[in-house]
Amino acid sequence: MKALIVSFYFPPAGGGGVQRPLKLATHLPELGIETHVLAPDDPRWIHRDDELQPPTLAWVHRARYVGAGGRKPAEELHGTQGLQRFSKQAQLFGRRFLVPDENVSWNLTAIPAAIRIVRSEGIDVVVTTSPPSSVHLIGAAVKKATGVKWVADLRDSLVAHPHRRAERLVVRAKEQGEHAVARLVARSADAITCVSEAIADEIRERAPAGPVTTISNGSDFDDFAGLERHPSDRLRLTHTGSFFGKRDPRPFLTALQRSGLEDVVVRFLGDFRAADREWAETLELGDRLELHPYASRRRALELQRDSEALLLLIPDAGGRGRGVLSGKVFEYLAAERPILAVVPPDGAAAELIRDSGAGLVVAPDDVDGMAAALRDLHGRWRAGTLEEAPLAEEWRRKVSRRARSHDFVSLLEAVVG
Repeated sequence: MKALIVSFYFPPAGGGGVQRPLKLATHLPELGIETHVLAPDDPRWIHRDDELQPPTLAWVHRARYVGAGGRKPAEELHGTQGLQRFSKQAQLFGRRFLVPDENVSWNLTAIPAAIRIVRSEGIDVVVTTSPPSSVHLIGAAVKKATGVKWVADLRDSLVAHPHRRAERLVVRAKEQGEHAVARLVARSADAITCVSEAIADEIRERAPAGPVTTISNGSDFDDFAGLERHPSDRLRLTHTGSFFGKRDPRPFLTALQRSGLEDVVVRFLGDFRAADREWAETLELGDRLELHPYASRRRALELQRDSEALLLLIPDAGGRGRGVLSGKVFEYLAAERPILAVVPPDGAAAELIRDSGAGLVVAPDDVDGMAAALRDLHGRWRAGTLEEAPLAEEWRRKVSRRARSHDFVSLLEAVVG
């Protein structure tokens, strides 16, 4: 069987969204699938990670990207006013009207490139993996032009974005575009894979023509091989990942202040909004707060491993955060450090953390609960009982990325027949 994975995010792009397509392109060839990847040449991603190695057994094709580069509008506008703010808003104006997302222009080159690859390589099945949602327009177009089978892989919801302010007119326009993509996926895809049951339920409500299967993200235990934890005279909690939209560090930082613990340091690795940084300064946390800029995935793994505990923050976002089961959750599991999960207590991430015995769960709005959890971790650390958090062998097999790849192969075989 021959498969073509179409992904907007692929090395040298950085960030968590790269890992699922990268690992698929790594493991599928090992399981007997001739694998090709189509990705942009350089869409000026917000983050690059030149240390990430492309898969050695897959063919990687590039389609030229012409369009909007990755930007952080809120950061660019922060602190501006008057003519400077107006000028910056004018620069950002056009990208807001690209529907369903600002990367849709890649389709102009990606669609003909994908059609050529399908025909020249004898591809049996095309897998489009989002975000961005516009990547699924490529799958639909290629299927119509060639008759190839098409699997749509949804890593985020197409219809319920947890970080948007839906009251804004432009946001509503984009959401209408994404609803149209969801209808197209449901109507035309031969199969749909989702990273969580919440996303799967959303797409099932649209009466899809093909089967809908949940294949969640997985843990890459081998990625932590050789990484060590060094003794520290402080309790170190590490959070990796950027803050945007409704992701909010402020309740937890308030809890850190209330805890009264002086020998605790919380380290944030990734983009930290200027507004949050300025707000945090008013708490006078001093060296109990460390802000590290975005770094390579390898550095992120080193920092996770060399921690006493890990911090996971998922907002409720009006109920939308309950279904979020991001790749970071599984990366934390692979780090095998205790997790303080500040997540919706009735959500998918909380269920996984509890069932696997990997850490503590506190609601995102429960500041006192977070402070109590910090004191609990601190007390165990002081007593020398805050040990490693290794998963049971059953859980290691259950959440491993390789097991997820086996599931994907079974689905592709069923689709191709």
